[in-house]
Amino acid sequence: MSNRRNVTPNDLSAFWMPFTANRQFKKAPRMFVAAKDMYYQTSDGRQVLDGTAGLWCVNAGHCRPKITEAIQEQAAELDYAPAFQMGHPKAFELANRLVDIAPEGLNHVLFTNSGSESVETALKVALAYHRVTGDGSRFRLIGRERGYHGVNFGGISVGGIVSNRKMFGTLLTGVDHLPHTHDLARNAFTRGEPAHGAELADELERIVTLHDPSTIAAVIVEPVAGSTGVLIPPKGYLQKLREITRKYGILLIFDEVITGFGRLGTPFAADYFGITPDIMVTAKGLTNGVIPMGAVLVKSEIHDAFMQGPEHMIEFMHGYTYSGNPIASAAGLATLETYKEEGLLTRGAEIGKYWEEALHSLKGERHVIDVRNIGLVGAVELDPVARQPTKRAFAAFVKAFEAGILIRTTGDIIAMSPPLIVERSHIDTLVETLRGILKTLE
Repeated sequence: MSNRRNVTPNDLSAFWMPFTANRQFKKAPRMFVAAKDMYYQTSDGRQVLDGTAGLWCVNAGHCRPKITEAIQEQAAELDYAPAFQMGHPKAFELANRLVDIAPEGLNHVLFTNSGSESVETALKVALAYHRVTGDGSRFRLIGRERGYHGVNFGGISVGGIVSNRKMFGTLLTGVDHLPHTHDLARNAFTRGEPAHGAELADELERIVTLHDPSTIAAVIVEPVAGSTGVLIPPKGYLQKLREITRKYGILLIFDEVITGFGRLGTPFAADYFGITPDIMVTAKGLTNGVIPMGAVLVKSEIHDAFMQGPEHMIEFMHGYTYSGNPIASAAGLATLETYKEEGLLTRGAEIGKYWEEALHSLKGERHVIDVRNIGLVGAVELDPVARQPTKRAFAAFVKAFEAGILIRTTGDIIAMSPPLIVERSHIDTLVETLRGILKTLE
């Protein structure tokens, strides 16, 4: 006799939700059932202004016609094609379009299905590159405290979020971490790049000395650390990292899963800071969040190092069943076309000053200990409740949903990153609604 129980289609117990307080959510669910442009619609018919571009990914706004139509047409024409030893035109076309907008020198693309997979791919490319160039003693990977690089084993190993790491054993060996750059004492309420902290990059010199440069394969950082609360690099910090990695033959990987595709008012953060990494990791905004897809861009010298030996042999033993999936590729092409037609990759530079002024008007509100911004991303840091970290910000998150705006919280930090189509009126609504919520927090 079967012991399976019958459940209704909308029973909430079967879905173990990711990064969610499952018990709290299922007592009072927050359900979205539709979306258009800047707004979600809830199951009870309310409109919720999207202040987070979904999950940092819906850069062009919701349900954009060009993207929707491209997916429909592709699904009817070619639903799936194997990615191993076979191809389809749109994957090659999308790779070319990415190279067109990427920093010069990043001329080759590997496709993945998420930011986590993009990070794993980048780390494997870095390790394998040193092996194929005869430098196989380079096996160490350097991440950064408070860095987020997805949830696979490589990503949480180089990542620096304690709660993401503590339950999963020893992780990868040979990993070390730079200190984070967040310095409230010296940099609170900074607009743009903080003035203090570039010297923190010099810690890489100490790590290099400790381990010997001949053992270090790559350094991976987010140009702006998004998931741990919008931690903006101090002036000159990333330039120093680039200089040190170049000095010792270490590959520099930029994790641009969040900062890619217009978030800082430039196509990529690499453009904003004027630094070209050796490998660049992307996802999220690549398909406007519509279909899972990521892309890893690498310099020609890395790619070319693998193109040796017999031509019938596989050069790099890595890939995914859905790498360059036809429907995802169609979504990516339509997304890039939407960005181009509407000037969205640079719109953050146009409206960024208004965004900055609005955010910083929250200085002095109850419990606010910092406001920071760069491009079209910003954070409001709250003084935590004594002995109850995250409680105050989570209360703000729930109140915000009830008041008709979507924000994101990490720890006691409120993060906002609206779609790039955001108008001044939307910014006003976000900030003024949040202002009212802050006044009610215990």
